[in-house]
Amino acid sequence: MSVQEWTVKEAYYPSKCSLGEGPYYTKERHELRYMDINNKKLFVIDLNKGPDSVKIIDTKQPIGVTANIKGVDSSEVILTGAKDGVTKFNLKTGEHEYVAKYWKGRDAEEKAKRMRSNDGAVDTQGRFWVEAFDDPTIFGPEEEGVLFRLDHDGTLHTMQENMTIPNGITWNEEDSTMFLTDSPPQNVYAFDYDKTTGNISNKRVFYHHDEPGVHPDGHAMDIEGNIWHACYGGSKVIRISPQGAITGVIHLPTRNITCPTFAGTEMFITSAKEDEPDKYPESAKFAGNLFRVDVGIQGMPKYEARLN
Repeated sequence: MSVQEWTVKEAYYPSKCSLGEGPYYTKERHELRYMDINNKKLFVIDLNKGPDSVKIIDTKQPIGVTANIKGVDSSEVILTGAKDGVTKFNLKTGEHEYVAKYWKGRDAEEKAKRMRSNDGAVDTQGRFWVEAFDDPTIFGPEEEGVLFRLDHDGTLHTMQENMTIPNGITWNEEDSTMFLTDSPPQNVYAFDYDKTTGNISNKRVFYHHDEPGVHPDGHAMDIEGNIWHACYGGSKVIRISPQGAITGVIHLPTRNITCPTFAGTEMFITSAKEDEPDKYPESAKFAGNLFRVDVGIQGMPKYEARLN
């Protein structure tokens, strides 16, 4: 099978993030936003105007993922997977209004300090799926990663436990299968998905990335059902077919690639700092920046979260 290749040599925007993550495209304004989780920053770019239009917002706490809310102006308020819960984040005031806290019980306070949100997405029914795990800046990740589902009424349901670093999440066009990544075991899992109830079952490995030291991170799905997966430590995004085969590779100039998203047929890709700058000086030069490449296909649409 032939593998299609793209090579990106320059950054679209030199954000120099410690941990760039969560790129999100709002079609109505042709606007991209993404986070530097560790430095508590949100970057917002008007793609009509380009990198000169960048606004940087202090998020006051680490945010792992964001979504737009149906009926709410996303230039003012967005939904976030924040440090210890789901919040409505006001981009004008910088304030967080909690929709739901993750942790309950005796160890809630300790977990709130030690853990944080990571990735997530909104399903076709407007439910917000968000993950939490041990914050690597505080505690080496163990099998405590959790996938939550936030329903329209604001109730939070635990959908998966005992993950290490839960990551990218997507659904196929038929809305019958959910894909979820756990980075350290290098697996993308598939689940049977019931869109009516939001229940998942029949967990199995859809794709295993068999490359030492390279971990699948965030991913996006195109309209043909291909998963475009960032490879942390691998200087690339790979395209995985619906049959689980690698059919495309985007080569990037830095090693720690974190997450892609589509804006039309263009893909915007975030990255993180270089862990070994002396060993990989060229990677360090481009580390933490935002990249862009036209891959000639559109992504699956983004859905807005619905809250009663």
